[in-house]
Amino acid sequence: MKLNTYRKSREAFARAAKVIPSGIYGHQGPAEGCYIPVDAFPLFSERAKGSYFWDLDGNRFIDYMCAYGPNILGYGDPEVEEAAARQRKKGNCVTSPSSIMIDFAELLVDTVASADWAFFAKNGNDVTTLAIMTARAHTKGKKIVFFKGYYHGVAPWTQKIDYAGIIPEDVANNIYVDWNDLDALEEVFQSNRGEIAAVIGQPYMHGNFMDNEMPKEGFWQRVRELCSENETVLVIDDVRAGFRLDIAGSDHYFGFEADLICFCKALANGHNVSALCGKDFLKNTVSGISYTGSYWLSAVPFAAGIACIEKMKRINIVARLNDKGKKLKDGLTAAAQKHGFTLNVTGALALPYFRIAESENLVLHQQWVAECVKRGIFFTNHHNHFINASLSDLDIAETIEVADKAFRIIKENPSI
Repeated sequence: MKLNTYRKSREAFARAAKVIPSGIYGHQGPAEGCYIPVDAFPLFSERAKGSYFWDLDGNRFIDYMCAYGPNILGYGDPEVEEAAARQRKKGNCVTSPSSIMIDFAELLVDTVASADWAFFAKNGNDVTTLAIMTARAHTKGKKIVFFKGYYHGVAPWTQKIDYAGIIPEDVANNIYVDWNDLDALEEVFQSNRGEIAAVIGQPYMHGNFMDNEMPKEGFWQRVRELCSENETVLVIDDVRAGFRLDIAGSDHYFGFEADLICFCKALANGHNVSALCGKDFLKNTVSGISYTGSYWLSAVPFAAGIACIEKMKRINIVARLNDKGKKLKDGLTAAAQKHGFTLNVTGALALPYFRIAESENLVLHQQWVAECVKRGIFFTNHHNHFINASLSDLDIAETIEVADKAFRIIKENPSI
């Protein structure tokens, strides 16, 4: 099997570094920590279709990052793209928004169990920030409770005091508790009575550089009770997991109802739109907040979102992703065991997180991922992965074959 080379990617990165901070900034950049060793990874793509993308050097990858989540049906899904093209002919950014926005909001309200309304923006960070603003406006409280290991975007309120550009005032009202620790959460409510505006959490702990962890039995039900008892807004950040656990929302999957729930990524199969959905008692509060954006009412992503949700329902997206995710998990864990390794696969089947148990310092795991990527299987090191509906059994079989070879290589050459 030919190993990938990346001459054109490196040439493009050299150009980018001269005119773009970091060359590639943010979570998809080589400095992010999930691309180690960097020389094993392509840095720029040329095109994508279905479960694949091709880099500038013509290498094809079976893509298990799916653009970090937006690709849920397959890159360039024909039904989504046809709907987007039809709307583009009519209009996109127009002085008066298209009424297709109403169609999209009605569909979300009909689909998401806890939704009485929908507010649209562009990024996940837009709607998590609006959720916090809404909670503070409604409760008049300042404090926000987070679960350690969280990621809710890049706004200053989501970051840490030692991050560049963050000042103490940005995070002065943040409270951090351990995931699944109800005793600690109850203590926080007792010691901050009347001051907590919101509890914000991912539906399960899918943080980076850590095995993913589901909520323990009764966890979310007790969180819901505590928020209701203390008139605190419960916010679920479903930006990453949304529609992959349950088409009605991940809160519905775990048997409770959020007050506010945030969607993005899989909402429109790669078209740039996000949504905050919420309960009726918060609708007027959101209406009174000054919050907008130049492209937030663009119509093409609304059309794409409608087509995406309708197709996800029709193909029973959750069952399909779970089936593919189980086949991948079973094949990879068996390949690891064959060579004397234990591959921990945690989190939801549709969003698996991989970790070689024997890789205590992470290097062995990084070597295994690198050997897979160099042979056309795009994993990253310390982030959950994503299954998409276009992934075929042949793709999974090829992935397992390459992974098996990669396990053999690191077994025979542990200091690669």
